[in-house]
Amino acid sequence: MMDGLAISILIFAISLAVLIKASDFFTDAAEKVGLMAGLPPFIIGVTIVAIGTSIPELVSSLVAVSQNSSEIVIGNVIGSNVANIFLIVGVASIISTQSLLINYDLVSVDLPLFIGSSFLLSLIVWDLKFSLYEGILLIVGYIFYIFYAIENGKETNVEEEENEGDEKDSLVKDIVILVASSVFIFFGATYTIQSISSISGILGIGKEVIAISAVAIGTSLPELLVTISAARKGKPEMAVGNVLGSNIFNSFLVMGIPRLFGQFTMPAEVIQLGIPVMVCASLLLFFVTQDKKVTQWEGWLFIIFYAWFVSQFLEFF
Repeated sequence: MMDGLAISILIFAISLAVLIKASDFFTDAAEKVGLMAGLPPFIIGVTIVAIGTSIPELVSSLVAVSQNSSEIVIGNVIGSNVANIFLIVGVASIISTQSLLINYDLVSVDLPLFIGSSFLLSLIVWDLKFSLYEGILLIVGYIFYIFYAIENGKETNVEEEENEGDEKDSLVKDIVILVASSVFIFFGATYTIQSISSISGILGIGKEVIAISAVAIGTSLPELLVTISAARKGKPEMAVGNVLGSNIFNSFLVMGIPRLFGQFTMPAEVIQLGIPVMVCASLLLFFVTQDKKVTQWEGWLFIIFYAWFVSQFLEFF
């Protein structure tokens, strides 16, 4: 039994690492292809880059539904959203030598939709049911967000075009990376979900518990690493924008798209604990950022909240 558990944990760690790294390559290559195709940098930012940081959550959720493990999806979404707010914003504000400053556009455009997406998801899943109609509604909500972000970004989008250079060779290289990384993303997600099923079976705990803890932290690692890098470079405000975009994507598309491909199982314990914490975390971030900054002591408060949240699920192990 212990040998089987050790092997499953090793497969989980390797496949999750492959999934995350392949997503990074996919996002970088997609961004370059978009620039070479003549797409404005702002459009690339709110579509390709924003979506790219959440590819691990989306693909793993799709694979989970295909393998009759749909209870992983809601755990993944709630766990990632809570980790993004408490862990990532908390770390960013602590690492920052001064308060984590937030620009006006972020507060006026993304923040209201961020709160709205959290409340809408909560209302939809609170009855432990998730219909196809509700999945489509979430997808439409994300389309609305994209158009809203594009419309508000048109006035400020005056960035310069990238220099061309060796475009043809670069384009071929980036397309090859896109295809190769897509294959690795698929296999990484597949083995991640299979290993979760194996671990949950051996330990006798729910798959959703692993999803809301280990998987959520793992899929949030790219955002966390970006946050640490940005904070060290004196640009910690990037963390808040990344968190808002990632959480909106998780609430709308990581829940909505997989529902098109199968029925969902809604685990009561995850909904009853996870949803209130996610809503409280969203509201706390909303109120904290009203003065357009997050102080270091507020960051430590976020970390304390996250430690408590994770501890609530450790009792299942």
